[in-house]
Amino acid sequence: MDLPPRVAEWRERGADQEFRGRRIFVTEQDGGGPLLVFLHGFPSSSFDWRQLLELQGERAVLAADFLGFGLSEKPRDHEYTLHWQADMVEELVRRRGASEVFLIAHDMGTSVATELMARDIDGSLDMEIAGALLLNGSMIQDAASPTVGQRLLRSAVGPLLSRLSSERFFRQQFGSIFSPEHPLTKEEAEDQWALVCADGGRTIAHKTIRYMEERFRHAERWHGALREWPKPLSLAWGMLDPVATERVLEAVIELRPAAPVTRFEDLGHYPQVEDPRRVSDVLTGVSRA
Repeated sequence: MDLPPRVAEWRERGADQEFRGRRIFVTEQDGGGPLLVFLHGFPSSSFDWRQLLELQGERAVLAADFLGFGLSEKPRDHEYTLHWQADMVEELVRRRGASEVFLIAHDMGTSVATELMARDIDGSLDMEIAGALLLNGSMIQDAASPTVGQRLLRSAVGPLLSRLSSERFFRQQFGSIFSPEHPLTKEEAEDQWALVCADGGRTIAHKTIRYMEERFRHAERWHGALREWPKPLSLAWGMLDPVATERVLEAVIELRPAAPVTRFEDLGHYPQVEDPRRVSDVLTGVSRA
């Protein structure tokens, strides 16, 4: 399918890189400060960060589409794991030669971030993380409330649902996690659906959503990272999120009681899309501290 103009423009801003024989779409920007590394969520892509990147001005930036998402390759024969995605992030940062990075993560990306934090703790990480800002993400998976679509994708009918999924169903499910005051727009829905469908991605959602099982399997390691990582960690949360609810936030705070928290009382699951300027203000404050 043809990409909508906004997505086509985003594609022109980035470029493909290769990692372990797979094509990865990467957007980069030179600038000052620690390298801002943006980690997106499911089922979207680095496109989510586009407005936030603009608001960061002359900051150094790295934003990639995880394998299986957005404009990156979407192989059907791949076993999708968050450890693979974390390896990819490490390598992309290494290629930049950045002396220090600051992580900004959302949704699925928060678990990639906690794996990187765990590697930092055990001394196996090949980069220096200055700090991290985590947005709405079900890092404590058993406290979350997945959508109907997510539950179906994880069930026995997941492969069938992937093949039969429609734009109408996507718009309904995706739109349900935005806030009433900042609803999913027609244009945003069109762009996001095009990115899901690019390179046949619509038919592999039952594979890419397996990260939820990983959150249970690696809970001890990743919850331990939230609790024990010695670097500055901040949280920013849309409080009207029906998936990564206040219950999830409170579970994260229980592990990390000293973490600074910004609560967006009127925003939903995608704060960076719903009100990027407010998220940018938080990011500027914590990443320059």
